[in-house]
Amino acid sequence: MKKTAVLTALALLAAACGSGGGTAGSTGKPVTGGTFTAAVTADPGLLDPAMGVLSVTNKVLSVAYDTLVSTSADGKTVPALAEKWDVKPDSVTFTLRKDVTCSDGSKLTPSDVAENVNHIADPATKSPIYGVLVPAGMKAEADEAAGTVTLSTPEPFSFILESSRLLFIVCGKAVKDRSLLARGTSGTGPYQLTEAVPGDHYTFKVRREYTWGPEGGTAKDIPETFVLKVVPNEQTAANLLLAGSLNAATFFGPDRTRLEANPALGKIIESEGNGQFFYHQGDDRPGHDPAVRKALTQALDMKELGGIASGGTGKPATGLVAQPRPCQGDTVTGHVPAFDTAAATAALDTAGWKAGADGVREKDGKKLSLRLMYATTRGPGIVAAAEYMAAAWKKIGVDVKLNGVIDTKLSESLNATQDWDVVWLPIGVTLPSQLVGFLSGPAAPKGANFAHLKNAEYEGLVAEAAKLTGAEGCAKWEKSESALFDAADLVPVVEVNTLTATKGATFRTIAGLFLPSTIRLTQGG
Repeated sequence: MKKTAVLTALALLAAACGSGGGTAGSTGKPVTGGTFTAAVTADPGLLDPAMGVLSVTNKVLSVAYDTLVSTSADGKTVPALAEKWDVKPDSVTFTLRKDVTCSDGSKLTPSDVAENVNHIADPATKSPIYGVLVPAGMKAEADEAAGTVTLSTPEPFSFILESSRLLFIVCGKAVKDRSLLARGTSGTGPYQLTEAVPGDHYTFKVRREYTWGPEGGTAKDIPETFVLKVVPNEQTAANLLLAGSLNAATFFGPDRTRLEANPALGKIIESEGNGQFFYHQGDDRPGHDPAVRKALTQALDMKELGGIASGGTGKPATGLVAQPRPCQGDTVTGHVPAFDTAAATAALDTAGWKAGADGVREKDGKKLSLRLMYATTRGPGIVAAAEYMAAAWKKIGVDVKLNGVIDTKLSESLNATQDWDVVWLPIGVTLPSQLVGFLSGPAAPKGANFAHLKNAEYEGLVAEAAKLTGAEGCAKWEKSESALFDAADLVPVVEVNTLTATKGATFRTIAGLFLPSTIRLTQGG
């Protein structure tokens, strides 16, 4: 299986990281019509749902596409395009609503849904969500007469229903001609893209005929126009929000503090997944040696690093999967080496890395040099965290080159160029099964395993856990995560949350994505 492996701060594929509503202006009444404008930090790129893996891409897609099932405010699976379902260990059969239409006026059919899944599962597609939202080996079969579509896997799969929560369904002509999705949308959602200006803004118009949203959602009272404006600078976004030019924006950095204290703004606090970093374990990389990985990990004070990265708003990491996760055990405590600079120095000495004349360690004529990559779009906290890591490693004789890039460049480096040794890579998924393709299997660029991980204990436990349904497999899923930390394959640092501040509007979110049928403009904002 081959897929792009960027999970940068993903709302990728989380089930229901959180929900909430803005309360802009405190007493504002709903307004019909008008324009709702929200900020995104980067251009979403290609708008084909089969290729959407960045959080910003999925945020754009969420206003134009529906999923088979959705998530309620309390984290339960609720009907969306499917009105009911029948779950078995190796299959789930969805009965579709009969009143759903595509943005081009055509009726949504079971064959449309089946084609979405089979397209993603086709190796030729090279979809980054194959093995994540669509489990490896999954096939779809439509029954037009019964109005059903059945998704099946070769073996039992733990979260076969839940994995469809964020699978956006393409319909209409684009089912056969995906080129229509390069800068357009073809979905059943309440909005349709009408203008795309890459790097600047994306404008959507309402579909008033939309009546099939989750939990009775319709397009009756939502804004006439929906605009997503690309605003890379967080301070600029904050100023635009306060001035009333934006109705919503999400904040990670120092501007969060002043907005959170502003009583005139609505606030949505959501889990953003983990702040964590990976070591590249390719044969020619320093991180290939577990002794080096563990020494580098010991050289860092995780509590201090987590506070820097999250701006003091995060909590110590307790697992790989974001809340609300199906398995609630702490997989981190006791499995990450404690902060001990002296032990880190001794470990590198033992591993044969000796200090050179310039203080940088060498072994077999090669310097211990690391290229530390991170996304600058995640805010100043991540930049400061990378600088802290570089300083701590320099103290034990490691040469560190900082490489801050935007999300899309991070994706390219993780897959095509492989030009990194350590990467700070937040991940926001709420099912452990969604991580397997990224933590095992074929290495990039042939597969999604961007860090070249080879952890036999993890792979064995995952194989066993995947055959158990729901909570039955939790003990094995949790042990599999701990096995990764024991080997310092990746290092969880902090559980991050974000602030979405709102002005003149209210709405709910699911995993950082808009639930568009809940958007309301308000007076007095």
